Amino acid sequence: MNFPILSVITFLPILAAFSLFFVKLKNQSGYYVYGLLISFVNLILTFLLLGKFDKKMDGFQFIENISFLDGQDIKYYLGIDGISVLMIVLTAFLIPICLAISLKSIDKRVKEYVVAFLLIEGFVIGSFCALDLLLFYIFFEAMLIPMFLVIGIWGGVNRIYASYKFFLYTLFGSVLFLIAIIYIFLYTGTTDVVVLTKGLPGFFPIEYQRWFWAAFFISFAVKVPMFPFHTWLPDAHVQAPTAGSVILAGILIKLGAYGFLRFSLPFFPAASEYFAPMVFTLSTIAIIYASLVALMQEDMKKMIAYSSVAHMGFVTMGIFSFTRQGIDGAVMQMISHGIVSAALFMCVGVIYDRLHTKQISDLGGIATKMPNFALLAMIFTMASVGLPGTSGFVGEFLSIIGTFKASKITAIVASIGVILGACYMLWLYKRVWFSEIVNPKIEELKDLNKVEFISLTSMAVLVILFGVMPNLILSYFELPVEQLATLFKK
Repeated sequence: MNFPILSVITFLPILAAFSLFFVKLKNQSGYYVYGLLISFVNLILTFLLLGKFDKKMDGFQFIENISFLDGQDIKYYLGIDGISVLMIVLTAFLIPICLAISLKSIDKRVKEYVVAFLLIEGFVIGSFCALDLLLFYIFFEAMLIPMFLVIGIWGGVNRIYASYKFFLYTLFGSVLFLIAIIYIFLYTGTTDVVVLTKGLPGFFPIEYQRWFWAAFFISFAVKVPMFPFHTWLPDAHVQAPTAGSVILAGILIKLGAYGFLRFSLPFFPAASEYFAPMVFTLSTIAIIYASLVALMQEDMKKMIAYSSVAHMGFVTMGIFSFTRQGIDGAVMQMISHGIVSAALFMCVGVIYDRLHTKQISDLGGIATKMPNFALLAMIFTMASVGLPGTSGFVGEFLSIIGTFKASKITAIVASIGVILGACYMLWLYKRVWFSEIVNPKIEELKDLNKVEFISLTSMAVLVILFGVMPNLILSYFELPVEQLATLFKK
């Protein structure tokens, strides 16, 4: 395929965003129409990409390789495998939903708002396509700017504090990441991911690999976010607008886990094995600690934010089990959580837009006035709990099975987090949707509008479809996961 589809889906939203600066419309909704049009075109292109993707082909596909620094092996190098293609489609799927649900809730600086989300889409897709370390770093860091603005301009009362905390945490990890990239380039003469994957373990002694691994780890751990680098996430979620929380939970935090899969494991297999017990410890702490903290929350957004920390603990645990089941479960959990967590934040947004509160104590009895909403919210709650028949079950089950092969104690302790997850999510659902009505405004509620219903229903269908037929997803990353697991077979 000669058509540079990866470049198109990466730069179409970026160029569209910049071109929007030169457009001035009298009607604010026109900017949303423009953003939705561009994002839908990109979504269609990603579906075409998914349709053309060969699941049985080894290595990367749709390669685009252009050298832009003479005499240096730093290139504009794009390509995808089964893991990255799914993350690209998930990104393209969520962006139009983010814009659609913002139509009524965001009415100030609409042009800049649409620009920010188009830039986020382009930079995130670029990160998933990049096969050059420096190119990945550029995309990886560029997305911080529009996300910082989304939280800082359209967020809640403490948005400035939350936006700066988000920016500084991620920037700190990224500085170490950049230093490691420079060091690797100076000694190997290349930033080519494919070349480094094959030869990097032989370039440096194990002591050096451990330092590089640590630098990569901190950058990706902040993004995930892993304990103890997680404290920026609840603040960012609580203050961000609904669409900001959707894209933050659905996509941005997945980039950290993707970094582990794409770079940490294949570049530094020996160092990864050396630090695996530490990752297991931090993952189990995240699962149990975040679940207990979630139980104590009275703000719906903060509860779901802490649940994200716990669920991503299963992802990192599965990745560093180095087993096929564990890594399969981790990638499946990334996809599932990207849909489920995003949908739960949308549910909070539906309530907040109508009642202007996120406090659980102010809510109750919503199911009697919004039955369709209650049904959809129940599906996402069950998926978050990990109910069989939903996508959440497949990811958690495989992660625990894979981890059990590597560390029985870690798997058993992490399983307690599944029980705690059921406690706080079912308790949340009971209090918000089925308790007595304490807020008179709830009596006046109307059920979901068309945009909300279509958005949430499409996500609910995917949650059930991937839960009943998980091989629709698992078959795409069978080969790359097998290659990763092979690196660690004794």
